[in-house]
Amino acid sequence: MPTDDELSSNHTSVRDVTAQQGIRPVGELDEDTAPTGTFASLQVRAYRTLFWSGMISFASVQGQTVARGWLAKELTSSNAALGGVFLAFGLTMLVTNPVGGVVADRFSRKAVLAWTQIAMIASSVWIGLAVSFDFLTYWQLLVASGVQAMVFAFLGPARMAMTSELVGPDLLPNAVVLGQLSANSTRVIGPSLAGIAIGISWIGSDGVYYVAAVLSAVALWQVLQLPDSNSLRVHAGQSPIEEFSAGIRYARRHREVRLLLITSFVVVMMAFPYNAFLPKVADGLFDEGSKGYGYLSGASAVGAVAVSLVIARMARNDLAWKMQSVSGLAFGLGLFLLAAAPTFLLALAAAVVLGGAASGFTAMNNTLTLTLSDLEYHGRLQSLMMLSFSGFGIAALPLGAVADGIGLRSTFTGMGVVTIAAMLVSITLRARWTDDRPSMS
Repeated sequence: MPTDDELSSNHTSVRDVTAQQGIRPVGELDEDTAPTGTFASLQVRAYRTLFWSGMISFASVQGQTVARGWLAKELTSSNAALGGVFLAFGLTMLVTNPVGGVVADRFSRKAVLAWTQIAMIASSVWIGLAVSFDFLTYWQLLVASGVQAMVFAFLGPARMAMTSELVGPDLLPNAVVLGQLSANSTRVIGPSLAGIAIGISWIGSDGVYYVAAVLSAVALWQVLQLPDSNSLRVHAGQSPIEEFSAGIRYARRHREVRLLLITSFVVVMMAFPYNAFLPKVADGLFDEGSKGYGYLSGASAVGAVAVSLVIARMARNDLAWKMQSVSGLAFGLGLFLLAAAPTFLLALAAAVVLGGAASGFTAMNNTLTLTLSDLEYHGRLQSLMMLSFSGFGIAALPLGAVADGIGLRSTFTGMGVVTIAAMLVSITLRARWTDDRPSMS
């Protein structure tokens, strides 16, 4: 197995090989001039196709997530059961994430994206039929949550690695933020429409799943229009376990990458589970039913889209750390606001803050991880970054049990305290590092 020094030295040789083979790291532009502005990356044709396929796919995911949360509530009426659905998601991601990162660095990223959409179609149709013909059980929701987690474990690293491949380093921060926008924009109307549709007798939860299947099919068609990605088989003789271990060693050697991964894990694990409890916030705290759940999810998405549009124009490597810190602290403050909200209107305002903070924090973490690392490790590092979402799913169940015991408001307050504490530790460590350049040795 190669030594760490040999792994580091491969960085230059990979660039040389791709140059000799005529592989271009940047997709074709619509114009000859360098693109600028909020939507600069969309002038790269291949990235534009990736953007739209992602938006359609995320719309499918949003519909399923809302319907699955509501079905879990209808079947069990328990915060812990809602957390259990997310636990199935988290455990599955924990197991499959390392495989997804290795696959993204070893095989065609286009093929990986295509197979994820096929899995989404099958899962959506299955749950839709279970609801239509009244044979749905709680364990089926757990399995469906696991399937979606497996999809994300493969889709996330492949999509993010392909983004850096298509647009190149100059447009990368903008492209990552726009990738977030493609996900968050579907959360503006998707959850609201899904929540409303669930309450309409002739549509219901099964109708939401059938629509999700159609959207996944459209996303699959878009993916098939993408160019084949560059295949960088840097360590062709290694097993998948050895390749993933090399990615871990790479992250451990680079302090800023290591800090990003650890901070993301803690914050996402402790803050993101607020999404799991929105059905109980809507129906339990404010008696707003499925429509209220849809409105809360939609409000969170409004904040996410607004922040994405702002930072897409501002996104530069020299501002990324500051935006990441501000977003993380805002996440904690949003949890405090949700815990204290006396009315549904103020809960909606808290959801806007939480959505915007989540979008900014995730986008900047992904941007920094990609810009601070070598291309041949992008898939594996993104899979490590996505392990934080495994933690989010795993933490949802015990947090749900805590919420059943002490109440949602007290639980949200505790989540906010941990989130802000983690961000302050991260900011303090960064302040001690006098060298502002990326630590690559």
